Amino acid sequence: MAASGKSGKSGKSGKKTAGAVKARAAAAGHGTATNGTAEHGTAEHGTAEHGTAEHGTAEHGTAEHGTAEVTRMPRKLYETELYRLQAELVKLQEWVRTERARIVVIFEGRDAAGKGSTIKRVAQYLNPRIARIVALPAPTEREQAEWYFQRYIEHLPAGGQIVLFDRSWYNRGGVERVMGFCSKVEYARFLHQCPIFERLLVEDGILLRKYWFSVSDEEQEHRFRSRLEDPMRRWKLSPMDLESISRWEDYSRAKDEMFVHTDIAEAPWVVVDSDDKRRARINMIAHLLSSIPYHDVQRQSLSLPRRPQSGGYVRAPRELQTFVPDHAADLSQPGHDAARDG
Repeated sequence: MAASGKSGKSGKSGKKTAGAVKARAAAAGHGTATNGTAEHGTAEHGTAEHGTAEHGTAEHGTAEHGTAEVTRMPRKLYETELYRLQAELVKLQEWVRTERARIVVIFEGRDAAGKGSTIKRVAQYLNPRIARIVALPAPTEREQAEWYFQRYIEHLPAGGQIVLFDRSWYNRGGVERVMGFCSKVEYARFLHQCPIFERLLVEDGILLRKYWFSVSDEEQEHRFRSRLEDPMRRWKLSPMDLESISRWEDYSRAKDEMFVHTDIAEAPWVVVDSDDKRRARINMIAHLLSSIPYHDVQRQSLSLPRRPQSGGYVRAPRELQTFVPDHAADLSQPGHDAARDG
């Protein structure tokens, strides 16, 4: 089944006005000190690319500040639809492989907004040789001396590949900006170069999709607390994550300013309300599928061959090989905790 509402639809609700751009820039606290020249202001980023309809209530309304009750998606409905969408992702993968297409999907947003769990569901049934997850660590000393986008370029897809960026070059517009890990000059240069960089990717044929996962402050704190109390997920928390609580509004302002400059027609931002993780995963995957003009690819017919008769091969004695101990058998022995619990 081909996906409906294919390419060319960016989710925008209409032409945006120059007044809306100025209003958003003013609300984000933009001045001439950061963006001062024409190449960083409205001359670079135009009037048709930025407005309030796409990003108004999602980040600044009820979803972001937790004033509205969250309606959780029923588990059975979620699991049924997720499996259907994952089947479509497999079809998309086959189309990518056959057509030698290149897809880049960027996952950005608040800490604990559900990016990682959504990426996991997207990639669950895909071939890791075709669909790769890229989650880069902090840059090395050498990478810090490179052009900022350089370390990301080597991870871009070749023909027939999908790359899922778990965080991306937008680190500079978020955590690096808020935590002071980059200078004002480096930050201004990023805002200028990022739209140019992304336009070059799209011009070269890469299908670039950018998703911002938005979560309320109350839900974020709830998830942080849950991770803090769960030894199996404690690793997900870092001092940097906890800083996002006290710097909530700083991150909001940084996100607003980043959107003003990088929400371009060729590669628009799409916001995912993620207070309900199930709903967020379903909505994001459905949107991704609807934005790409894939179709069901006729696959080569396969059938299992008949196993030939033995040619006299004799397997080597088991004693000559080293096997892993049968830990599973030990669990079922009388007196073992697992046996008693079972």
